[in-house]
Amino acid sequence: MAGMSNASSTIIEMRQVYKRFGPLEVLRGIDLSLAKGRTTVVIGESGTGKSVLIKHMIGLIRPDAGEIHIDGQRVDPLHEKQWVPIRQRFGYLFQMGALFDSLTAGENIAFPLKEHTGLSDAEIHDIVARKLDLVGLDGVQNKWPSELSGGQRKRVALARAIAMDPDIILYDEPTTGLDPIRSDTINDLIIKLKDELAVTSIVVTHDMTSAFKVADRILMLNQGQFIADGTADDFRNTRDPRVRAFVTGDADLNIIEESATPPTRGESS
Repeated sequence: MAGMSNASSTIIEMRQVYKRFGPLEVLRGIDLSLAKGRTTVVIGESGTGKSVLIKHMIGLIRPDAGEIHIDGQRVDPLHEKQWVPIRQRFGYLFQMGALFDSLTAGENIAFPLKEHTGLSDAEIHDIVARKLDLVGLDGVQNKWPSELSGGQRKRVALARAIAMDPDIILYDEPTTGLDPIRSDTINDLIIKLKDELAVTSIVVTHDMTSAFKVADRILMLNQGQFIADGTADDFRNTRDPRVRAFVTGDADLNIIEESATPPTRGESS
């Protein structure tokens, strides 16, 4: 599969990144360039390191070897305090939303604003309303997370992720636990935020319906390395049995995994 990125527009770059947890080698020499303003989807089976990959991008996990660059600045050796302004450029939608149960929906969204800005309560109140409106939930400010449906909680978590107007949004399994209709609502929001806020999006998922709908570029992670890189059509038409097995959900294809040819390395935009 051919790659498609313009180096001049690269916002995140990973160079020969390795990560091991005990005897388990999770990332094995990852090379990756992500273009500004694009939505990149990373697919792969559970346990292949997808979440580990994006946690490296925000400094929640540090590589054992290799380099990570954000807008040309090398960030992997930075101290924790030096990471603070970099992390403020990111929004992170956790797999299960990770809302604070002891805070209302509005208070959850206001939390990063109170922690990291000097805005007044009135200004924060206005931002909370605008972010909830953007995800189609204005009016739920005073509801507790326990009073919201799964889809609503995920949208409140997304409103919190964009509260600080990030340049980059990381989505960790954004449709997990949602039915097809609510999953599609999240997919539409990923597209809407890319179009209206001009953000760079990195989506980790095993949901191929979601991947095909939102992606400008798809990569497949397998045994710590990328084995495929291309567009949705590339993935639909691939002859690589490992990729076809995942895309179609056909477990029988895994038995011929060893016969697959290695991918063509490239960058994408």
